[in-house]
Amino acid sequence: MKLSIALAALSVVSTTAFLPAASVTRSTQLFSDPNQNPFAAWGAPAAPAAPAAPAPAAPAADANQNIFGTKSIEWGGNVNDPNAKVVRLRDRLNEADTERRKEQEAAEARERAAEIRREERLKKIAYMQEMPDSTPAGTVDEFMFKEGVQDQLDKLDRELVGLLPVKKRVKEIAALLVLDKMRRKLGFETAVPSLHMCFTGAPGTGKTTVAVRMGQILAKMGYSRRGHVVLATRDDLVGQYVGHTAPKTKEMIKKAMGGVLLVDEAYYLYNAANDRDYGQESIEILLNVMETQQDDLVVALAGYKDRMDKFFSYIPGMMSRIGNHIDFPNYSANELVQIASVMADQLEYEIDQNAYPVFHEYIRRRMELPYFSNARTVRNAMDRARMNSAIRTFEKYAIRGENGGFCSVHDLKAIQAEDFKVLLDDILNADVDKRIFS
Repeated sequence: MKLSIALAALSVVSTTAFLPAASVTRSTQLFSDPNQNPFAAWGAPAAPAAPAAPAPAAPAADANQNIFGTKSIEWGGNVNDPNAKVVRLRDRLNEADTERRKEQEAAEARERAAEIRREERLKKIAYMQEMPDSTPAGTVDEFMFKEGVQDQLDKLDRELVGLLPVKKRVKEIAALLVLDKMRRKLGFETAVPSLHMCFTGAPGTGKTTVAVRMGQILAKMGYSRRGHVVLATRDDLVGQYVGHTAPKTKEMIKKAMGGVLLVDEAYYLYNAANDRDYGQESIEILLNVMETQQDDLVVALAGYKDRMDKFFSYIPGMMSRIGNHIDFPNYSANELVQIASVMADQLEYEIDQNAYPVFHEYIRRRMELPYFSNARTVRNAMDRARMNSAIRTFEKYAIRGENGGFCSVHDLKAIQAEDFKVLLDDILNADVDKRIFS
């Protein structure tokens, strides 16, 4: 009997274990009194009722607590360690927001700038359409004299004898700049023309003088900040070892910024026989500057015409970047005599009228000899004539004691025929191999 009751109770408990919670609650309340002992009738001692124990406090919620009751994997390093490569999602989001905001601001700035340009363009179009053709723009003479361009052209005429094609080309460039500035005053579209130049001709034909005058004209017209001329050769631009050329070339360009960089005998920059020559690096730097800095630097190349033509055949990019090619012809004998007169005036000397035929004969014969250098040869001849005049005056008054040793102002300024006769005699009487030094 007792065994039957026990088996029945066990079956009830087993059945309730597989029922839902609500069912379990209803099925476990077999007796109305929870303290009633179902086995009291069988003589088992009843256990004293235990006081209800207080419910344990719920543990604090853990951010890393997962559904399995254990902690998830968490960062175990020091966040304040500067060497720790910790990337927080919040920081990344903030950075992305900042970049997006900067891009948006830049786009808005571009839109505003484009809108301003459109408005200015529309205003300019309306202004040009409404402006009558009879609107005065000023006279060319006003710009020529006001800006000082005419003064520079007059100096070029006075100091540079002959070379009519060169002067004509310089005046054409000046005319373009003057008219461009007049158009700009009225609001027409303008663009800075290509002012890079190439001067070809023999030595002593005035290439450096023209470059100086062009620099001053550009400065007067506002196309050049300073208008100075920096003369450079291969030694000033090309280095002797790897890494030396670029700094030298950039240093010369820096000196010439705002003016004119005159590269004399530019064909020596390129050596076709040596592929590893450092001159190619200098040429590449010049090409880049001529393209990107043409508003602030004018590059002028000078040299013999045949060699410059060959140089341009090797470097076609240089040829295409030069818009003004000016050829300097050789001087005639009469022009060289005029140059001697100009030099004498600048040095406050007076050449006697009888001395001009002698000097003309000297120049004519010297032009037939090698290494003739046009105006440079005239300058050297004038230096020797001044020296001969000084020797003649010193012997007359200091050694022979004429006029009590007193000389006049005319004696100190005069260059006579005999002073040039010494030069002519050196050519006529000297050995063949020594005539080139006369």
